[in-house]
Amino acid sequence: MRAWWCVAAAAFALTACDDLAPPLPPEVVPRATLDADWPSVPDDAVFAEVTAVDVDAAGNVYVLHRAGRKWQEPFPAQPIAEPTVFVFSPDGALIRQWGAGAFIMPHGLSVDAAGKVWITDVALEQVFRFSPEGEVELVLGEAGANAQGSTQFGRPTDVAFLADRVLIADGYVNTRIAEFDQQGRFLREWGNFNIAHSVAVDETRIYVADRENAKVQVFDHSGKLIESRAMRGDNRPYAIKPLGDGRLAVLLGRDNLDRTRAIVRIYAADGTLETSLDVGVPGTKYSLGHDLAISADGYAYIADVVAARVVRFKLPLVPNEPQ
Repeated sequence: MRAWWCVAAAAFALTACDDLAPPLPPEVVPRATLDADWPSVPDDAVFAEVTAVDVDAAGNVYVLHRAGRKWQEPFPAQPIAEPTVFVFSPDGALIRQWGAGAFIMPHGLSVDAAGKVWITDVALEQVFRFSPEGEVELVLGEAGANAQGSTQFGRPTDVAFLADRVLIADGYVNTRIAEFDQQGRFLREWGNFNIAHSVAVDETRIYVADRENAKVQVFDHSGKLIESRAMRGDNRPYAIKPLGDGRLAVLLGRDNLDRTRAIVRIYAADGTLETSLDVGVPGTKYSLGHDLAISADGYAYIADVVAARVVRFKLPLVPNEPQ
């Protein structure tokens, strides 16, 4: 009897020690070499929370930010008075600003093949299409209506394009990809995600950052699930972008202990990891990688929502190429 008690006590002590053990340190990966001279932001055009970034066919970079506003719930009722979209030339010069008075809590920005700019607003529950100069051309969703229907969204997050189809990740409340045509007619919905935070496509696949499930879900163009890729270390994927030939870049914003980071992983076509790069401010609470864009000339652009900045670096051309 005494021997059993000793074994049980020892097991309890080990369990208690495990419970009291400090958490594992954050992952350490090589740091990317950021372009310190990009972009050139005038003193009177200061970023707030930078939530999204994309690149048009000419290499111009569109940056979405919240212009003095931070995420807070319940959401404010008043639109942001300052411009929320900055457009930079490839060399980082500010070309124009727009979006003042248009959004309450802007989230995602995507540029389609025709140069149209699609922006999601999680407070307005709407998706907007703009001309490159900022003129509203199309509005999807009912303002303030939170539902999962053909004309409503549940905090939509991101937009991607597949031929004449518009794929909307929907979103923080809803659990789907909602498809529309270019004229805004609802086509269908599919998927079951725990915060579909980002959607992207390549020649044969659709990729969804299933954020709170810590997975990248891979589908064919019909929406059939092909593969479910768990993120290493249960890290949360915030954005994804195909690199061609089946390769994929994934931006991780948080680890499994909810420490915010900004780590880019590059995966081969078969899902094996090629390389990881840290693009955040040093530390575990000063950056949160939120969106990712890739230009035709091989630059990666990262929207860092906590550090209120957009940065760029040259992508490695081959696995483990030094930065």
